[in-house]
Amino acid sequence: MPKLAEIVAHLDRHLRHAEVGDYPGAWNGLQIENSGSVRKVGAAVDACAWTIEKAVEKGIQLLLVHHGLFWTGVQPVTGVTRHKIKTALDGDLAIYSSHLPLDLHPTLGNSALLCRALGFKQCAPFFEAKGQPVGLKTKMTLTREELSRRLEKALGRRPHLCPGGPPKSTHIGVVTGGAGGEVAQALAEGVDTFITGEGPHHSYTLAEELGVNVFYGGHYATETFGVKALAAYVSRRYRVPWEFLDHPTGL
Repeated sequence: MPKLAEIVAHLDRHLRHAEVGDYPGAWNGLQIENSGSVRKVGAAVDACAWTIEKAVEKGIQLLLVHHGLFWTGVQPVTGVTRHKIKTALDGDLAIYSSHLPLDLHPTLGNSALLCRALGFKQCAPFFEAKGQPVGLKTKMTLTREELSRRLEKALGRRPHLCPGGPPKSTHIGVVTGGAGGEVAQALAEGVDTFITGEGPHHSYTLAEELGVNVFYGGHYATETFGVKALAAYVSRRYRVPWEFLDHPTGL
């Protein structure tokens, strides 16, 4: 059986956790350790009570997530926080989180894999956040209808469209997750069509006013790619099985 410490050290280097900037609550890396061995790996978008309970139920020793346990910062270990931590410790479950480093990774990242699923061949870095580009953009002529069909196929759900821009897209930017509120930044970085997960209410009318198409594909749906790819990568490298714990929010 591979050792947890060996896997963690490799992933920290491979995902460049020491180099990539992120939000204070991300706490990229190992958030809870287990007794030291890994027989099965799990992948989930969120380290929520449901996924932690399900991981323990399924005999998983290492849970890889995109959104970790500590987004709200330091907090008392009471209530649901105590429940999640106690469930993991009692179940000998390690939890490893990677947020922006996983978003922007060139082969395992959410943006790269969504672009690949959409058939984008040549992409350039796009959309600076926390000191580095976290998305990708491409030059490609597609009607809004064709792009919507491609997104539905890639995400397994129909995206919500704000048709504020041209009927045919020529410069398309992709940032997974909750970047929809930054339509002005996307426009300033040279795109006429912005694909993201979700955005605030005002982002729709702002996109209309600025002349930008925005596709809201769902925060959860656009961020399943990275954790699946990361778990599959660990599975191949360390010869352990893996499983995706699907807990969609619909958002």
